[in-house]
Amino acid sequence: MAHSKPLARKLRLAKALKQNRRVPLWVVIKTNRRFVDHPKRRHWRRVKLKV
Repeated sequence: MAHSKPLARKLRLAKALKQNRRVPLWVVIKTNRRFVDHPKRRHWRRVKLKV
C-alpha cells in the first residue's frame, strides 16, 4: 500500500484484506462440507470497495 492515503482509509482496506480469506479447513470438516465457500469473498478485479 502506498503511504499517501489517510490512516482511516488504510485501516478499512486492511480490514477488507483480512475479511477476504477462505473458510478454514477445520470449519469445512466440522460442518461436513456445508460451508465450503465464503459468501462474502471478493475478487480485486470484479468487485470494487467503497472505502
